Amino acid sequence: MINEARNDSPIDESRCKDSEIAEKYPMLARIDSPADLRRLPLTELPKVCSELRSFLINSLSSHPGHFASSMGAVELTVALHYVFDTPYDRIVWDVGHQAYGHKILTGRRDSFSTNRTLGGLSGFPSPKESEYDTFTAGHASNSISAALGMAVASSLQKDVPPRNVVAVIGDASISGGLAFEGLNNAANSNSNLLIILNDNDMSIDRNVGSLNSYLAHLTTSKTYNNLRNKFSRFLRRHHLVTDKGKGIITRFNNSLKSLLTKEQNIFEGLNIRYFGPFDGHDLPTVVNVLRDIKDLPGPRILHLRTVKGKGFEPAEKNPAEWHAPGKFEPKTGKKVKDTSARPPKYQDVFGETLVSLAKNNDKIVGITAAMLSGTSMSKLQKEFPARTFDVGISEGHAVTFAGGLAKDGMKPYVAIYSSFLQRAYDHIIHDVAIEGLPVTFCIDRAGLVGEDGATHHGVFDLCYLRAIPGMTVASPRNLDMLRNLMLASEKFDGPFAIRYPRGNGVEMPTEETRELQIGKGEKLRDGHDIVVLTLGPVASEAQKAIERAQTELGISVAHYDMVFLKPMDSDIINEVVEKSVPVITIEDGTVEGGLGSAVIERLCELGSRQPVYRLGVPDRFIPQGTPAELHRLCGFDPESIFDAIKTAVNENHASDVCPVMDINSDGTSDKIITQEK
Repeated sequence: MINEARNDSPIDESRCKDSEIAEKYPMLARIDSPADLRRLPLTELPKVCSELRSFLINSLSSHPGHFASSMGAVELTVALHYVFDTPYDRIVWDVGHQAYGHKILTGRRDSFSTNRTLGGLSGFPSPKESEYDTFTAGHASNSISAALGMAVASSLQKDVPPRNVVAVIGDASISGGLAFEGLNNAANSNSNLLIILNDNDMSIDRNVGSLNSYLAHLTTSKTYNNLRNKFSRFLRRHHLVTDKGKGIITRFNNSLKSLLTKEQNIFEGLNIRYFGPFDGHDLPTVVNVLRDIKDLPGPRILHLRTVKGKGFEPAEKNPAEWHAPGKFEPKTGKKVKDTSARPPKYQDVFGETLVSLAKNNDKIVGITAAMLSGTSMSKLQKEFPARTFDVGISEGHAVTFAGGLAKDGMKPYVAIYSSFLQRAYDHIIHDVAIEGLPVTFCIDRAGLVGEDGATHHGVFDLCYLRAIPGMTVASPRNLDMLRNLMLASEKFDGPFAIRYPRGNGVEMPTEETRELQIGKGEKLRDGHDIVVLTLGPVASEAQKAIERAQTELGISVAHYDMVFLKPMDSDIINEVVEKSVPVITIEDGTVEGGLGSAVIERLCELGSRQPVYRLGVPDRFIPQGTPAELHRLCGFDPESIFDAIKTAVNENHASDVCPVMDINSDGTSDKIITQEK
């Protein structure tokens, strides 16, 4: 075991400005960067890990975030920054749920309380935030491909000293298709890429699939590797083996090891050197193994076994519940629950309605991608386990699998978060829409989701689904409408998308159901001064602004809930044209290509001279914050909608063009398009 310090430079303890942190976490308070960590002897690192876990528990108990994953990756995080010369050496985190310890060790300790808040730290690694965050993280399975690109770039640029590149990926993420594409390409590269498989037997829900039970045992010593590499160099130097011959020898060597150990290894089958598995919480071992293999040539993979939630007993016992637990008591682990009476969550109404439909229709099946509990597909699994399929982190497969089911007579309901469904776009077009298959997409977490930020906001689904021929796209304004849309989808013979937001409804459901006509919206209020068209739950925020405009300004506002983005209700559009007043569209999605764009197209096709003001997510990526804060930031909270109504009424509408305007968050408008009459 190596116990020496990395160098003799003393740590300037005066740099820690927060006395409270210094008192509670004396070791952690001395680490303002990984360089400080590398000055410590190896024997001090367990204390750093202990304080890091204590810091995470105390901070996340009152400032919620992704808890269990970061707790399980503490030793790995410390070891990586101790062995590698970050930020020169690159660490690429997959998803980023496990990267809180990384943030704390890389200069963000004192600001960590701002995590996942507006203007604060992102809940995921972000290159805009720190040079230590090497690549955007948030969606699974991209780390190997990104890290391989960095390793190849370093090789092409002949970086001196050679740059180490490390991809850290979980056992769930490595089952994703992109991860396998990256592995396949890495196997054909001689780049300096180290892949660390953080194997905790979990994603959010427990992992599924044969790969999870396949990861094999194999350890390789530094002495063996040195001998192996020297022998390889000898053969090449004396022209006794070519690159093709090297591959044959590697495969023979791997086959021999499989024979002797009576184990097979998928990674060495790809000609990627494999080491492990090792105990990922045995810090000295992890450090020494990383030192042994860090400079070996070519791609290699280090398999570490870890425990999700390590160091906090409640999280270790139930890691799924502690993935992102919200507020809790740090000593007892007791959850701090909101006891106020609130309407149910959209996801729960979806799950309950799906079960109800499935009881009367044995053709109905449910599919999700590693989100059984997150989508409430777990409710169907409990009642009909044989008709419920969790395919793991494989959204593309989920959609094509649903297409196959639908092709042969089943009625699939696919529940996937909006931002993750983006990864299956080609499959939606190619494997469902072209044949017009009756697959219903239940798109959870649509719109601005809040604290998870830019990688998780589901703001593009309206735009990208509207462009697909034959696709029906709808969004409920409340829980009753969600139930009714699901009832309508059961009888619909074609692809059907229902998008709904994260969290609770705005009003209690009535439990009453009614039959909806596809492509028909609803008039919620009549008026003659201005028209407001909404899609989805933003109708409630619009109603508040409309009532205020009526009371304070005497403005008469007509309000329509479009319900369907596609097909759009032509009767409502014709009625809007007849009113010949300004139009405001409101949507919890990007204004580029969504409801506002669709309305503009229809009005201009009809020769309308009405000005159109689009409220929604502007053409930029939106940071983290509470939904209320982000609605205000994007200009479609009740106050902003009220300001937009005033602006629209006061604008000069006597024009020979059809102006299209976006309303800024300060209530001003920018003319961005003009359509000649």
